[in-house]
Amino acid sequence: MATSPGATSNASSRTESSWRPGTLASTLALVVGATFLLIGILGFVPGVTPGLGDIKLLGHESGAELLGLFQVSVLHNIVHLLFGVVGLWAARRADIAVTYLVAGGAVYLVLTLYGVVIDRTSDANFVPLNEADNWLHLGLGIGMVGLGALAAAAARRDPARRDAVVR
Repeated sequence: MATSPGATSNASSRTESSWRPGTLASTLALVVGATFLLIGILGFVPGVTPGLGDIKLLGHESGAELLGLFQVSVLHNIVHLLFGVVGLWAARRADIAVTYLVAGGAVYLVLTLYGVVIDRTSDANFVPLNEADNWLHLGLGIGMVGLGALAAAAARRDPARRDAVVR
């Protein structure tokens, strides 16, 4: 299908309009992703994570606690690092940033439920999770979903950026 000079196809205009590094969604994904990266790194820092000498690859036997509160393992810290990298990548486009925030929040809400129903002394607690983790994950889940909804609503109100999130 031919287009007149100066006109762009709908597909190319969507691609161009999706690149919105200055949108609220992109900024929020960048901040959340950077925070997860920082937390993942701090999970391996002596002094910030008491009991680091007792850290395990996975499982509830890990004696390391980030900030002396949140039980962590090597796997747990790697998950934070991966969430961070994905957040930085998602910040490139507003539509992906909203998906990252909402889907990531949903993952944390499911993780909260998982942490509540499992026996924390069993092998099912492979992440590992403690009471403080459950509360943190609940807050992260609600917060990330809320931020994603806020960013999507902001994009809908801004006609210049509407295509960045709403298709």
